[in-house]
Amino acid sequence: MTISRRTFLWSTGAAVTGVALARPAAADVGPLAWETVIGADTFADYGALESAWNYLYPWGSDHNGSARMYASPTDHNHVHLEPGGVLVLRASRIGWDEGTSSKDPHLPIHYHSGAIHSKAHVVVNDQYPSWEVKGEFRAPSARGTWPAFWLTGAHSWPPESDILEFKGDARNWFNTYDGGWDSTPVTVSDPGAWHAYRAWITKVGATDVDIHYYLDGRWVGQHRATDFVGAPMDVVINLQMEGSSGSPGPSGDTYYRARNVYVGRSNNG
Repeated sequence: MTISRRTFLWSTGAAVTGVALARPAAADVGPLAWETVIGADTFADYGALESAWNYLYPWGSDHNGSARMYASPTDHNHVHLEPGGVLVLRASRIGWDEGTSSKDPHLPIHYHSGAIHSKAHVVVNDQYPSWEVKGEFRAPSARGTWPAFWLTGAHSWPPESDILEFKGDARNWFNTYDGGWDSTPVTVSDPGAWHAYRAWITKVGATDVDIHYYLDGRWVGQHRATDFVGAPMDVVINLQMEGSSGSPGPSGDTYYRARNVYVGRSNNG
């Protein structure tokens, strides 16, 4: 039997089957140079934020939940910065009818919230065969809260890689989509505290990549994905609400914090 997919599940105290592959340090990538695409300091101030990131989703304000995104260089009610290089996304329940989301499944809008997406794209190819995407996050996990840190196709969907996704409980869903889903759910102790989430993406064939996922420096799973090579992907950080995370969501404000978000790649010249 040919096995085209491998999904590894982690539970506290249980062994993980497979070989844990750590990302080599930049100095250990042999003949390939390592370069920074998005530095870990882009949340230092609004100038740095807006030089590396755009507000909202790549496609606009709406997606698959009940929150509509609002943010701009002059509107920091739902996307703002705190001292120490911390990005804060805030979701607030609204008390009026704002219609439904323009995106499937067209849920009623119950919240205003925030999202940003990268100006640079992640593109795995012969020149840039290996990528690292990582950050530290304090994520809400109550019912109706749906924070994410993910990659999505800039011109088509799939591809998708979810590095952080909580859907109303303490499990983080490391997901990869290439026309079918690979998922590695990992229970996180106190998601509202700072934790590190990381993906290491490597070209392994003409169309395929391997994605290794890490939580707090610990390898938790590997997914093989087809048709990722050559496909530009946006990096997205957003706080969606309800939808897959359940309902009703919180009646007050919900906060999602990020720091030290970094994207780097090998350069084959």
